[in-house]
Amino acid sequence: MASGIKDKVVILGMGCSRFGERWDMASDMLMVEAVEEALADAGIRRDQIGAAWLGSALDDVNVGNSAIPLATALRLPPIPVTRVENMCATGTEALRAAVYAVAAGAEDVALAVGVEKLKDTGFGGLPIRTKGSVNDLWMPYGSAPGTFAQLAGAYAARHGLNGADLKRAMAHVSWKSHQNGALAEKAHLRKPVDMDTILKAPMVADPLGLFDCCGVSDGAAAAIVCTPDMARALGASDLVAVKSVQVCASNGWELQYGEWDGSYMRNTRIAAARAYDEAGITAADIGLSEVHDCFSITELVTMEDLGFSNEGRALFDVLDGRYDRAGAQPSQIDGGLKCFGHPVGASGLRMAYEVYTQLKGRAGARQLGNLEFGLTHNLGGQPSNSVAAVSILGRL
Repeated sequence: MASGIKDKVVILGMGCSRFGERWDMASDMLMVEAVEEALADAGIRRDQIGAAWLGSALDDVNVGNSAIPLATALRLPPIPVTRVENMCATGTEALRAAVYAVAAGAEDVALAVGVEKLKDTGFGGLPIRTKGSVNDLWMPYGSAPGTFAQLAGAYAARHGLNGADLKRAMAHVSWKSHQNGALAEKAHLRKPVDMDTILKAPMVADPLGLFDCCGVSDGAAAAIVCTPDMARALGASDLVAVKSVQVCASNGWELQYGEWDGSYMRNTRIAAARAYDEAGITAADIGLSEVHDCFSITELVTMEDLGFSNEGRALFDVLDGRYDRAGAQPSQIDGGLKCFGHPVGASGLRMAYEVYTQLKGRAGARQLGNLEFGLTHNLGGQPSNSVAAVSILGRL
């Protein structure tokens, strides 16, 4: 069995742009904003970077099909640059590539960047008919809200839940994100919203209302990684290590057989189990999670898929405040996709940025105490056809 990457790589520095409607900034400018912060944090020069990976999922108009825009925007030395894309797990995929390069001994220092200018692409409008049977099945109910609304119905049916109770729990998920996002200075949406407003909001796809859906944002995030020995040689202390990065894609099982009832994400469960095993911990050891809350129901179901809640109990744990800022296992402490924003290519790295910031004790008003391990989770695609990514960071 492979030994894994636990503690073989540390994050030397991270950066994150302000997320939002960045009409004044092109994609390359957002990259620079994030990477300049990462370089300053790492205390190195750009000519010390040995290889770089750029994640961009939907912004072909601004970024194109290669990582050349990263090399030119940052005036990198003549090093390998590679563009990666894995739907909403794109940012984590860029981080995984950089981490694996260092863990393998192929590079001393590697850079991962994720960027997206969704406001310039028109993403989030009416669904566009795709070509081919696989792509047509990718969004079977016509839109992302429609597809994830089916997740809500399937989850309620599987566990015999009252629709009003589920709606209230989903509203609590969104309420929590707005409360937390108000404390995140780089977040897109920073206004607290009361429960009554959330519950009475216009319906988008029953039972998902307006506040159950994340918006459309621009942004970038970056990580510089190296070995622990190199980090110490550069004078770094209080090191944040990569304990695990696991990715698991759907293989058609969800669409081809009758075993799956649409109420959970099988690949998230597999990726999480592998991540805990590689990190040598359990779900109970996670003190902070940043999960893929593209819709409030997704976060709720993911709490069970990650093993934080028992089967059918996430609704009650959410309402009991388990995942609130003051709860046993806070989640989305920076507002998550819902409020910090979801520029697709950057989201996985933005999640890592928050966990890294918390482990470093730099989160200011939203700082948590007694944190040893943090987890990030992405779900790229739809419940029936997706890629799940789970990363664990912790103190070394």
